[in-house]
Amino acid sequence: MSKNIAAIFLTLAIPFILFLAVWQSSRYTTMENEISRMDKQQHEIVLHNKRLISAITVLSIPERIEKVAIEDLNMRKAHSGEIMRISLKKGELGG
Repeated sequence: MSKNIAAIFLTLAIPFILFLAVWQSSRYTTMENEISRMDKQQHEIVLHNKRLISAITVLSIPERIEKVAIEDLNMRKAHSGEIMRISLKKGELGG
């Protein structure tokens, strides 16, 4: 009788264990694909960030800013008589 129970148990346990192994393998493959996708996405984001930093560097060159101010915005350098300096003493409004 106990041999029959053991045989039935093994008969049911082996397919269950095989099912668990296949299920675990499937989960592993899914996770591996997700990690690969995220690595690729991270790489693309880093490259995009590097391009943005390069663009900021190029756009913030003082000579370029001066050229845009003069040519595009019709600005000019202020003459010394046009410059007004405001000094605030500590403890007063804004100081």
